[in-house]
Amino acid sequence: MLKLLAVKQVILRELQQETTDSPARLRTAIARLHRRLRPTDAGAQAGITPTRASLLHTIDRLGPLRLSDLAAEEAINPTMLSRIVGDLVEDGLIDRIQDPQDKRAALVTTTKQGRKLIARMRRERTDVLSVALQTLSDQEQRTLQRALPALEKLAEQLKGGRR
Repeated sequence: MLKLLAVKQVILRELQQETTDSPARLRTAIARLHRRLRPTDAGAQAGITPTRASLLHTIDRLGPLRLSDLAAEEAINPTMLSRIVGDLVEDGLIDRIQDPQDKRAALVTTTKQGRKLIARMRRERTDVLSVALQTLSDQEQRTLQRALPALEKLAEQLKGGRR
């Protein structure tokens, strides 16, 4: 009886540890995936750093938008942002346009060239992930497929910063 109780306690401790470790494991797995998917040949050929790529994607997704909104969205200081935006404009990936509602303010928006680069980078990342997914078992692929709605919901809950 005591041995059964001891086994039960060990199992409960392991379950508790597993539950406690789950957020850390998930964070680590997502961070590793992010780091491994971030670099692309298209981005490297265009001289796109991770920060530039993030800004370019954000401008494409939310733009046209003001620099102050972009700075807030990306949590980047205005001085650094101004320099990077200037570089992206010079590279022909984004344009500065006058805000039609406030002629003193400028908006940034992606150019055709910028949108093409974003599409190439996304396609490369998707292709890399597709190949990697094929190395998983059918069961592992189905498990990931079933987890997608929960991961998407989690991403939405975390949108806008830490909670």
